[in-house]
Amino acid sequence: MQKSKYLVTNDRDEKWGLTVSTIGYEEIIPGDSYPTKGHADGYYFNLEDGRELNEYQLLYIVEGEGVFKSTSQPETTLREGDLFLLFPGEWHTYHPLENRGWKSYWIGFKGKNMDDRVKWNFLSPRKPIYHIGYSADIVRLYDDAFRAAEEEKAYTQQLLAGMVNHLIGLMYSLERNIILGRNQANVDMINKARLRIREALESDLTIHQVAEELGMSYSNFRKLFKDFTGLSPATYQQDLKLQRAQELLSTTDMTIKEIAYRLNFDSPDYFSAKFKIKTGRRPSEIRSKQ
Repeated sequence: MQKSKYLVTNDRDEKWGLTVSTIGYEEIIPGDSYPTKGHADGYYFNLEDGRELNEYQLLYIVEGEGVFKSTSQPETTLREGDLFLLFPGEWHTYHPLENRGWKSYWIGFKGKNMDDRVKWNFLSPRKPIYHIGYSADIVRLYDDAFRAAEEEKAYTQQLLAGMVNHLIGLMYSLERNIILGRNQANVDMINKARLRIREALESDLTIHQVAEELGMSYSNFRKLFKDFTGLSPATYQQDLKLQRAQELLSTTDMTIKEIAYRLNFDSPDYFSAKFKIKTGRRPSEIRSKQ
């Protein structure tokens, strides 16, 4: 069984940053031939020869098992709960195992939003497969996107672009949290550290002291914290202090100097410089508007 929808875009849609060209779902029972018929020109492919697309596609294996191979990825088993991403201009081939079949969703898209994520190495042809397990949220997003594509109301492309961005973000976040969550003790430690830092914003607590309280060396703590949050603990602490400073500037009559020393910055000038880098404005600009 297969259901699919192909969409067209206009010049204004493309300026949105992401457009969707195809979406669908298929069930391949054991013994069925693959690929199935009925695909539009440029999508059907021979398993031996493979193909290259001029767009991205994100596929989700809900049930079953298969095989994937690309220019950048050696032959790899696809299992239930795997998402895999196809890249424009990247040769690839894939198929369900004959004795297993599969149930899978797909959605095809292109645009600057995705190109930038590849450019900055959030996504890469060298890592096309994401192991997230079964996710009802992922399934719901595919189903909602298919319904939106079938209805094809005005500005459907903008709606679908948001759903694709949600899919990509959810995929990225789910896998990272699954990997990090394999060691619950580390998760608990980082959560404890973040709470400790938040509660001590107006004290002279140092990151070295936090690491010491947790019984870790500073270097190990810093690496673990950055792996989990994407920020060094010192940057995390400073960003929270700057958020707190913005709140104090907006809601109190404290002077800029008083705020700087209350939050333990080295000097008002240092505080102002860091605040400008973070927010694009000096503390005095915010205070004058108040």
